[in-house]
Amino acid sequence: MMTDRKTISIYDQRAGEYASKLTSDAPYPRLEAFINAMPDGGHVLDLGCGPGNAAARMKTRGLRVDALDASAAMVDLARDRYGIDVRLGTFDDVCEIEAYDGIWAHFSILHAPRDSVPALLHRLNRALKPSGRLLLAMKSGIGEKRDSIGRHYCYFSEAELDDMLSAAGFTVVDKEHGRDRGLAGTPEDWIIHHATA
Repeated sequence: MMTDRKTISIYDQRAGEYASKLTSDAPYPRLEAFINAMPDGGHVLDLGCGPGNAAARMKTRGLRVDALDASAAMVDLARDRYGIDVRLGTFDDVCEIEAYDGIWAHFSILHAPRDSVPALLHRLNRALKPSGRLLLAMKSGIGEKRDSIGRHYCYFSEAELDDMLSAAGFTVVDKEHGRDRGLAGTPEDWIIHHATA
């Protein structure tokens, strides 16, 4: 089971607030780079799509988008705001084989139980076409805990993520590091891996 019900409940309760933090008219360079790396009309998975901002942009840019989120309120927001056909489901529902040119896992997998992440990365590799691209954004650290508003997070060091991605069959092609405040308002370090299957 890769689902934390309390975390999903918090996103259901605070979906509008979360969506307002993500709303911007400015292009998101990291997303634009991900889209630019896809083939024309490519098939992508937005894993943990939230209110649908990224999925909507991918669709506007001509990609075929499968959007998945475990929060019913987020699914409703994405459908209402952007007309996206979002699937209500969890990480357990990713079972495709060589279906996607890209998977956008932008600060979503960090809500999975820590010990489930290696197996999930194997499933994502299997879901990608050969040489398909993964963007994996996670918070840096050790262990797992709940934040100040009750959401579950798992944390990994850069070396741990490198090893897990390699074990799952990925080749890391680039990395980014930073520090930001999320919905809980606490500054935290993050790392993004860009990898190919």
